[in-house]
Amino acid sequence: MSSLLFPSAETDGPRLKHPDASGRFGPYGGMFVPETLVTPLLDLEKAYREAREDPAFQEELALLLKEYAGRPTELYFAERLTKELGGAKIYFKREDLLHTGAHKINNALGQAILAKRMGKKRIIAETGAGQHGIATASVCAKLGLECVIYMGAEDMRRQSLNVYRMRLCGAEVRGVESGQKTLKEAINEAMRDWVTNVRSTHYILGSALGSHPYPMIVRDFHRVIGRETRAQILEKEGRLPDELVACVGGGSNAIGFFFAFLDDHDVRLTGVEAGGRGIQKGDHAARFEGGKLGILQGCKTYILQNEEGQIDLTHSVSAGLDYAAVGPEHAFYRDQKRIHFASASDQKALHAFRECARVEGIIPALESSHGFAYALERAKELSSDKILIVNMSGRGDKDVQEAARVMGEL
Repeated sequence: MSSLLFPSAETDGPRLKHPDASGRFGPYGGMFVPETLVTPLLDLEKAYREAREDPAFQEELALLLKEYAGRPTELYFAERLTKELGGAKIYFKREDLLHTGAHKINNALGQAILAKRMGKKRIIAETGAGQHGIATASVCAKLGLECVIYMGAEDMRRQSLNVYRMRLCGAEVRGVESGQKTLKEAINEAMRDWVTNVRSTHYILGSALGSHPYPMIVRDFHRVIGRETRAQILEKEGRLPDELVACVGGGSNAIGFFFAFLDDHDVRLTGVEAGGRGIQKGDHAARFEGGKLGILQGCKTYILQNEEGQIDLTHSVSAGLDYAAVGPEHAFYRDQKRIHFASASDQKALHAFRECARVEGIIPALESSHGFAYALERAKELSSDKILIVNMSGRGDKDVQEAARVMGEL
């Protein structure tokens, strides 16, 4: 089981040199935190590196991923959608089939059993769309850990179903009323809590961003997505795909999906950001279409900010993509021209949301719908002998009411 979860550098290629010893992916990443958090972060890195080499830790995680989360997830051929578009063959990587409805549980399980290993009995987390929150709350219920979730008040409104699910699992959900009342503010409050309660508390950060070692840890716990996809497409088609597509907020689902293919340069990797109402200041969350290098919430990366370094307002119909920064590893691979980035507007994401449901009977999360919006257009540009795989990072049950409201159908 250990070789499945954490291949060695010898079997997983030279890319494992990143991050470097200082937690950087080229110029990105690092550890930009208050002094009180430096030692806990170094302790976390040490504990993680020891755990990933421990067969007992790996076996416990592998068993939970199989029996509790529901891995492996299916690679699904979208036959009707492929025929309707008339271009490339389209496959979905069905992370939406996991327990709690999204990829987030991969990381929540890994970090929760790591926290128990470190003797931490209290867990805090932030959440935007609520999928990381419900994954963390569920795992804490399973393992008997105290759980506090921070969530922006605006996100609580548009994701009220997930708020109830978290509370049903015994978590305390604390609404955040400051700023835009979305993910950035939730992370701020979670970090304040951690500084105050660091001896008893582990912070399960939900995306591949923030201070080192979190981008590395979150990426590693999600790498199972790409490894499964690689094996499944080879079994189904006898070859690798031509392109992988995933939505990118912080970037956890995408980096986990892409990682196993980074050395396969014939496979195009495409991340899709939130284009919102359009690429004007305050109307979107496409960091690579208006951002610049800066530091936010622990790391150096691309950030939407003004000339004075103040964080710009952001907007997306999807709460999980409504964030001003992108994970540092994505910024690094963009510079290397290995991961390409596009954006999809609210309107196109909502269209993809409806089309996926109408044609395949599968409702994607609004976050995932941004990847599907790109894929609907991209598939038409490719010939029928090409293969396109889209990561369905989450299911859309949580979004139905908000999507209906936005589309004027309530």
